[in-house]
Amino acid sequence: MASKLSLNATNLEALGAARLAELLMELSGGDAVAKRQLRLALAAGSSAEEAAREVRKRLVAIARSESYIDWRKRKTLVSDLQAQHRAITGAIATADPALALDLLWRFLELAEGIMDRCSDSTGTVIEVFQQAVLDLGPLASAAQADPLALAEQVTEALAENGYGQFDQLIPAVAEALGEKGLAHLEQECRERGAQPGHPSLLTIAECRGDVDAYVSQFTEDDLQWPDSAAQVAERLLKADRAQEALAVLDQAARAAQTWHAPHWDDTRIAVLEALGKGELAQGLRWSCFEKTLSMPHLRDYLKRLPDFEDVEAEERAFEVVEQHPRSLEALRFLVNWPALPRAAKQVLNHWQDWNGEAFELLAPAAERLGSSQPLAATLLLRLMVVFTLGMGRAKRYRYAVEQLQSCGQLAAVINDWQTIERHENFVARLREAFGLKWSFWAAVDAGAAN
Repeated sequence: MASKLSLNATNLEALGAARLAELLMELSGGDAVAKRQLRLALAAGSSAEEAAREVRKRLVAIARSESYIDWRKRKTLVSDLQAQHRAITGAIATADPALALDLLWRFLELAEGIMDRCSDSTGTVIEVFQQAVLDLGPLASAAQADPLALAEQVTEALAENGYGQFDQLIPAVAEALGEKGLAHLEQECRERGAQPGHPSLLTIAECRGDVDAYVSQFTEDDLQWPDSAAQVAERLLKADRAQEALAVLDQAARAAQTWHAPHWDDTRIAVLEALGKGELAQGLRWSCFEKTLSMPHLRDYLKRLPDFEDVEAEERAFEVVEQHPRSLEALRFLVNWPALPRAAKQVLNHWQDWNGEAFELLAPAAERLGSSQPLAATLLLRLMVVFTLGMGRAKRYRYAVEQLQSCGQLAAVINDWQTIERHENFVARLREAFGLKWSFWAAVDAGAAN
C-alpha cells in the first residue's frame, strides 16, 4: 500500500479543493508558465470558446516575440508549447473539433519562427511540433474538414518545412484527405514545381497504395543507384511483388558492390527470403558482416544455422574480426558482442597503433573491460590521458584526471604487467613530459589527497 505522504492524485485529492487551490496559488507565484496553465484550465472549465480565446492570445504573443531562446529558456518554452497543445487537442477538440483544427494549424505556423530563434540541440522543441502534426489527422477527420481545402493547407505547410516539422504531414492527414484530397494535393504539388521523384509525390503515391505510381517516379538512371533501387524494391515487396523487386535491385548491383549500401543489402536480403532463397540471403548476411563488422547481420546469420554449426561459425567470425584492417572497429565489435578476452587481446596487439582521440569508442570500451581485463582497460585509459595532455585539450582535463585515477585503481588488481610499464613509472614519465600542465596536475594531486 502506498504511503499517505506519496505524491499522487489520490493523496492530493484528500487535501480538499480549498487547500489545493491555496497551494496552487502559492506555487504559481512568480511562475508565468504555471499561471498561464492555470488560467487556461479555468478557461477550459468555462467553455471551449473561452479556452480557444486564451490559446489564441498566447499563440499571438509567442509569434510576436523576437528574443533568442537559449538552452536555459528552452525548458520553459517547451512547457508553454505543450500546455497550448494539450488544451487544443483536449478540451477544445472534444467540444469543437473544427475550432481545435483551426487552432492547431495556427500552433504549427509558429514552428518556423521559433526554430529560427531557438537553440534546440536536444530536439525537444521540434518534437512538440512533430507531435502536433500527427494530431492533425484525427482532428481533421473529426471536424469533417473539406478535402480540397485541407489539401491546399497541406501544400502551404510543406512550402514552410525548413526544420522538418512537416515531414510526416501527408501520412498524418491521408485518411482525412481521402482519394479526392490526395489527388488534389498531387496536382497542387506538381503546379508548384514538384518533379517526378519529389518526396511529396512519392509519399502521396504511397498513401494511395499505388505502387506503380510510386515506381514511375524513378527513371532508369535513378535505379542504378542502390538507395533508389532499395526504396522502390521495398514498396514492390510490400505489394507481394518480390520477383520484380529483385529485378530492380539487380539494376544497382554493380554500384552496391562499389559503394557502402546498407539499405540495398538489407532490402535484398528481405527479397531473397521472400522468394525462398534462404542460402543466398545467408551468403549476403555473411558478406555484409565481413565488410562492415555488422553485428545485426552476424546475429541474423548465426540464428538461422542448425544447432552446433553456429558455434563454429562464430569462431570464424572472430577470425574475420581480428584480421579486419580497421583494428579500432574490430575492438568496438569485440567489446559490444561481447567477447571481452578477445577484446583485451586486440588492445594488447594494437594499442601502439592508436591515439586517444576516439573517446566515444575508447571510454566505454575501457569501462567494459575494467572488471575482467584491467591491463587492457589501463592501456585504453592511458591513450586518452596522453592524447588530452599532448593536444592541450584543457576542457577535457577533468576527464583525463578521472581516467588517470582509474588507472591507479586498476593497477592494484593487475598481477601480470607483461611488457607494459607499471602505473607509477607511467605517471612519472607523464609528469616529466607534461609537467607544465599545472591545472591538470593540481587536480590530480588534489584527488590523491582526498
